[in-house]
Amino acid sequence: MEDTVPNDNLKIIIPMAGFGTRLRPHTWSKPKPLVSAAGRSVLSHVLDTFATAPDFENAELVFIIGYLGDQVRDFMQANYPEVKAHFVVQEEMLGQSHAVAFAREFMHGPTLLAFVDTLVETDLGFLADEDAESVIWVKRVEDPRRFGVVEVGEEDRVTGLIEKPDSMENDLAIVGLYYFQRGEDLMATIDKQIAADRQTKGEFYLADAMDMMLKDGLHMRAERVDIWLDAGIPDTVLETNQYLLDNGRDNTPAVPSQEGVTITGPVHIDPSAQINNSQIGPHVSVGPQCKIENCVISDTVLEAGARLHNAQLTHSIVGTRANVEAVNGSVNIGDDSEVKGEPA
Repeated sequence: MEDTVPNDNLKIIIPMAGFGTRLRPHTWSKPKPLVSAAGRSVLSHVLDTFATAPDFENAELVFIIGYLGDQVRDFMQANYPEVKAHFVVQEEMLGQSHAVAFAREFMHGPTLLAFVDTLVETDLGFLADEDAESVIWVKRVEDPRRFGVVEVGEEDRVTGLIEKPDSMENDLAIVGLYYFQRGEDLMATIDKQIAADRQTKGEFYLADAMDMMLKDGLHMRAERVDIWLDAGIPDTVLETNQYLLDNGRDNTPAVPSQEGVTITGPVHIDPSAQINNSQIGPHVSVGPQCKIENCVISDTVLEAGARLHNAQLTHSIVGTRANVEAVNGSVNIGDDSEVKGEPA
């Protein structure tokens, strides 16, 4: 762990200590950010967005980890050794604000706060010239009642935040990305929130903490985005995989042609995968060391080492080292699992 003396480097706070229950069975054996989409972990896609922030090479990433958190530590050390990464452990889950409080020793100076079950298309470079004290990223949605939303005034200045509103009046949903010029101000407000036991539906929500800051005069601006991808449940992992393959992650031209194998892009196929007598695509991600034989596969994510034989799969996620044989339809199986149908 790096020195934790307060400094003005950008801090990026990343809460990820939850159990990921909506993404089981995959999260029985890996934390949610390490699930794959379009040939890379969800965490890697999120880090791509962070890399657009001003002076990112000097930024410090603070991962708030819990269940299976050591895998995140190992992943960062293996794949991003140049990144200044800190890890703090959250053992009790009492809501978003409670999670962020575990990073208090790093909450100083410019601070980004991001949740990694969502991916947002945005370039953070504008923060170098941002005048507002805080920025919150939002997207217009048809039904805002499932989300936290913002109320905005002139020039998109935020006037209020509401967690899971009962009405449809405010439709700018909070996408899970926030910026503060002074992270210590957010931390001080979270302390006040917890001390006052200000909860919504039994949890300490960040929306409530930020609403307190707004009432104290915080200048927060809403930054609108067009693309907000979710990776929190199997269906949305597949939707995210599809979008990423449609928008830059297709490596169809790099896949060697092979007799008996038909590739219909967009796909992302790792060079180490072995494919024989099969039709792959569209919207298929094939991880390292996968083995596929006599299969027809579309709209599917195959994690590393998955093995498929005599299968026709669509809308499926197959975990690491899992085995699928003689199955026709959709499957959602975790790591080191096996599903066998009746041979035709």
